[in-house]
Amino acid sequence: MKEKVILAYSGGLDTTAIIPWLKENYDYDVVCVCINVGQGNELDGLEERAKLSGATKLYVENVVDEFVDDYVIPCVQANAVYENKYLLGTSMARPVIAKKLVEIARLESAVAICHGATGKGNDQVRFELGIKALAPDLKIIAPWRCNDTWKMQSREDEIQYCKEHGIDLPFSADNSYSRDRNLWHISHEGLELEDPAIEPNYDHLLVLSVSPQEAPNEGEYVTMTFENGIPISLNGEKMKASTIIEKLNELGGKHGIGIIDIVENRVVGMKSRGVYETPGGTILMEAHTQLEELILDRATLTVKKEMANKFADIVYEGKWFTPLREAVQAFIESTQQYVTGEVKFKLYKGNIIKAGTTSPYSLYSESLASFTTGELYDHHDAEGFINLFGLSLKVRAMKMAELSKNN
Repeated sequence: MKEKVILAYSGGLDTTAIIPWLKENYDYDVVCVCINVGQGNELDGLEERAKLSGATKLYVENVVDEFVDDYVIPCVQANAVYENKYLLGTSMARPVIAKKLVEIARLESAVAICHGATGKGNDQVRFELGIKALAPDLKIIAPWRCNDTWKMQSREDEIQYCKEHGIDLPFSADNSYSRDRNLWHISHEGLELEDPAIEPNYDHLLVLSVSPQEAPNEGEYVTMTFENGIPISLNGEKMKASTIIEKLNELGGKHGIGIIDIVENRVVGMKSRGVYETPGGTILMEAHTQLEELILDRATLTVKKEMANKFADIVYEGKWFTPLREAVQAFIESTQQYVTGEVKFKLYKGNIIKAGTTSPYSLYSESLASFTTGELYDHHDAEGFINLFGLSLKVRAMKMAELSKNN
C-alpha cells in the first residue's frame, strides 16, 4: 500500500493541480479534505472533481458551528481587530482547518499534510504552526515553495498541467481576484488592488454587500441580546451564533456595512493591500463593544483594550494553539461574566448608529452622570482629588521654576 497525504482541498484550480503533482513527485495516495467553514456554493461538485483529478477519497467536514463557537466568538469577546481595521476573517478559520486536517490525517494514518498556500502569504504560517502544534511528526508539503518540482507560475500553466494528466475541467484562465470566503467574511486581493493608488472597482468586486451609495435610503433597526458576551438573539428571536451571523450578513450586506480597504503588514514582512467584506461580523463586533462600554469599569476596559490587540496579533500570526492564546483568552473570558444585555442600533448606508443599550449590570448611573447633585457625589470632593491627582505635576513645575530662577 502507498503512503497517504492529506490535501487541504478547495476544488479550485490550484489544489486540483496539486493532486497529480503529489502523485507524480511523491507517489502518495491523495486524500482530499475540504473544511466547510461557511463558504457556500464553493463546495458544489467537489466529490466528482476530486475523483476526476485522481484523489482516492474526499472528506467534506462541516465545522461551521465549531468555527463560530470556538474561534469567532472568542475574537468577538476580545474585540480583536488587527491594525485597527481587519476583523481576522481568514485568520480565525485557519486553526480549525489545521485541526481537522490533523484529525483526518490520524484517521487515515497519513504521513503528510499538503496545503496550497503561496510562499508569500500569511496562510502558510497559520496552517503550518497549527499542524506543528498538533502533530509535530507529520511532514508538511507546500508545493509553491518546491521550486525544483513545482514549475507552474500561472493559471494557464496549471490548466495545461491538468490536461496533460487527463484532467479536463472547466477552469477559466482569466486572471480574477484572489478570494477567501467563510461565514464571517470574504477577502479580495489582486488585479487593481495590487496598486494602492487605484480605487477598488466595487461594482465588479463586491460579493456579500452593496456599496453604501447603493444601499437603501431608509435605515433599518436591529436589536441583539448578549449573555456573557455571547450573542443569543436577533430581533427578539433566539438562535445559535452561526445563524445570527448568517442573518446579520444579509442585513449588513443590504446596507453596505463592513467594507474595508486596507494595506496591512503580513507576518512574512511585506505589506499587502486587500478589500474585506465583513457585514455581519462588523455589526456583531460593534454591538458587543457598545454593550461592554456600559458594563466594564475603566481599569478593566483599559487593560482589555491592550489584550484585544495582543489577541488580534496572536490570531493573525497563526499562534492559536499556544499557551499565550489560552492565557489571554482566559483573561478575556473573565471580563465577560457580566456582559449581558440588549443592544439596539440602526443600519444606514454603511453606518451602524446607536439606538439604545440596556443591561442589568450597567455601571452607568443617571444620578451620578447628570449635572444635578446626587447622594453619591459631592462636587467639593473633586478639589481634594485634583490636588492629589495633580501633585506630581505641581511639584515638578515648582522645581523647574526654582532651577530657572537660580540660573
